[in-house]
Amino acid sequence: MTDVLVLISLLLVAGSATAVVAVRDPARQALVLAVLGLTLTVLFTVLQAPDVALSQLAVGSALTPLLILLSVRKVRRPGRCEGGDR
Repeated sequence: MTDVLVLISLLLVAGSATAVVAVRDPARQALVLAVLGLTLTVLFTVLQAPDVALSQLAVGSALTPLLILLSVRKVRRPGRCEGGDR
């Protein structure tokens, strides 16, 4: 039974990693990256590594996508001028 769960988890990780690479919009890519983090969390839980799973949940599913989304928002801010009198 455990082998089946590991196989399903690995397939989910492979599918979500492929989706991260396939998505072109950085904001959507950050959201798909959060899904990848969740699938990795499930994989680590199935592999009985709860400490790694908790770290992945915090960093890979929450912090990294949040930082990417904030960076994309900062770069795409409309009406931003970098000169003095424009």
